Amino acid sequence: MNYLIAVLPDRTQAEAAYSALEADQFPMDGVSILGNGYKSADEFGFLDPQETARKQAKFMSFWLVPFGFIGGFAFNASTQFILFPWAGMIGNHLIGALLGAVAGAMGSFFIGGGTGLLFGNNDDNESLPIRKRLNEGKYILVVKGAPNFTNRANRLLKPLKPETIQNYVDPTA
Repeated sequence: MNYLIAVLPDRTQAEAAYSALEADQFPMDGVSILGNGYKSADEFGFLDPQETARKQAKFMSFWLVPFGFIGGFAFNASTQFILFPWAGMIGNHLIGALLGAVAGAMGSFFIGGGTGLLFGNNDDNESLPIRKRLNEGKYILVVKGAPNFTNRANRLLKPLKPETIQNYVDPTA
């Protein structure tokens, strides 16, 4: 699936672009306008960077926390390190395992995207510039379909002089 994304400065130009596609008998089921009074980025299906970071950190915790638990237990068992003399040998192994699980949870948070979730550092996400344009009050015309449709839409929209016009290929399709 290919996408053509055109950024237009105001509502009248967005509607003029939509009308130009409509007048050329373009299949309108793959055309959407995003902006004030139309679809939002979430309604269209652009990924929320916060949600992406949350999912990745959670996914990584499913395997890093158990791995850290086993690693902490194995490390303490192999070194025979006494963390707390009152806990005994098995208690020290279990404390080492719990500390390993905490280290796994920290790893899933820091490597899995939790820092971007806290500090908002998700500049590598492709949907973030689109969201910024929408927050600035711009309108976005999105055409999705086969490459021949997006190329045809590109030829139709270029004379309208949008601020930017870009083609994207969906990597999951």
